[in-house]
Amino acid sequence: MDINTALLARDLGAGLATIGVAGAGVGIGNLFGSFVTAVGRNPAVRDRVFRDVLLGFALTEAVALYALVIALIILFAT
Repeated sequence: MDINTALLARDLGAGLATIGVAGAGVGIGNLFGSFVTAVGRNPAVRDRVFRDVLLGFALTEAVALYALVIALIILFAT
Protein backbone atom coordinates (compact mmCIF):
# COMPACT_ATOMS: atom_id res chain seq x y z
CA MET A 1 0.00 0.00 0.00
CA ASP A 2 1.51 3.30 -1.02
CA ILE A 3 1.38 6.49 1.04
CA ASN A 4 -1.54 8.06 -0.87
CA THR A 5 -3.74 5.03 -0.32
CA ALA A 6 -2.89 5.00 3.39
CA LEU A 7 -3.73 8.69 3.73
CA LEU A 8 -6.98 8.20 1.86
CA ALA A 9 -7.94 5.29 4.09
CA ARG A 10 -7.08 7.31 7.21
CA ASP A 11 -9.14 10.29 6.12
CA LEU A 12 -12.05 8.10 5.06
CA GLY A 13 -12.01 6.28 8.41
CA ALA A 14 -11.98 9.56 10.33
CA GLY A 15 -14.85 10.87 8.23
CA LEU A 16 -16.89 7.75 8.87
CA ALA A 17 -16.18 8.01 12.59
CA THR A 18 -17.74 11.48 12.66
CA ILE A 19 -21.09 10.09 11.50
CA GLY A 20 -21.72 9.45 15.20
CA VAL A 21 -21.70 13.20 15.79
CA ALA A 22 -24.50 13.70 13.27
CA GLY A 23 -26.44 10.84 14.81
CA ALA A 24 -26.08 12.40 18.25
CA GLY A 25 -27.41 15.69 16.89
CA VAL A 26 -30.50 13.95 15.56
CA GLY A 27 -30.93 12.14 18.87
CA ILE A 28 -30.72 15.35 20.89
CA GLY A 29 -33.24 17.01 18.59
CA ASN A 30 -35.66 14.11 19.04
CA LEU A 31 -35.14 14.14 22.79
CA PHE A 32 -35.93 17.82 23.30
CA GLY A 33 -38.71 17.77 20.70
CA SER A 34 -40.42 14.99 22.61
CA PHE A 35 -39.88 16.88 25.85
CA VAL A 36 -41.57 19.99 24.48
CA THR A 37 -44.49 17.89 23.24
CA ALA A 38 -44.86 16.13 26.61
CA VAL A 39 -44.78 19.38 28.58
CA GLY A 40 -47.24 20.95 26.16
CA ARG A 41 -49.68 18.12 26.81
CA ASN A 42 -49.16 17.96 30.58
CA PRO A 43 -47.29 20.92 32.12
CA ALA A 44 -47.50 19.44 35.62
CA VAL A 45 -44.87 16.78 34.85
CA ARG A 46 -42.23 19.25 33.67
CA ASP A 47 -39.95 18.98 36.70
CA ARG A 48 -40.05 15.18 36.85
CA VAL A 49 -39.47 14.71 33.12
CA PHE A 50 -36.76 17.37 32.80
CA ARG A 51 -34.36 15.37 35.00
CA ASP A 52 -34.70 12.40 32.67
CA VAL A 53 -34.24 14.67 29.64
CA LEU A 54 -30.97 16.00 31.05
CA LEU A 55 -29.73 12.46 31.68
CA GLY A 56 -30.63 11.47 28.12
CA PHE A 57 -28.93 14.59 26.79
CA ALA A 58 -25.73 13.83 28.71
CA LEU A 59 -25.62 10.24 27.48
CA THR A 60 -26.32 11.24 23.88
CA GLU A 61 -23.70 13.96 24.00
CA ALA A 62 -21.20 11.44 25.37
CA VAL A 63 -21.68 9.34 22.24
CA ALA A 64 -20.86 12.40 20.12
CA LEU A 65 -17.73 13.09 22.13
CA TYR A 66 -16.59 9.47 21.84
CA ALA A 67 -17.06 9.61 18.07
CA LEU A 68 -15.06 12.82 17.87
CA VAL A 69 -12.25 11.36 19.99
CA ILE A 70 -12.10 8.26 17.79
CA ALA A 71 -11.91 10.44 14.67
CA LEU A 72 -9.07 12.49 16.18
CA ILE A 73 -7.22 9.34 17.22
CA ILE A 74 -7.51 8.00 13.67
CA LEU A 75 -6.19 11.25 12.22
CA PHE A 76 -3.34 12.05 14.58
CA ALA A 77 -2.19 8.77 16.17
CA THR A 78 -0.08 7.76 13.20
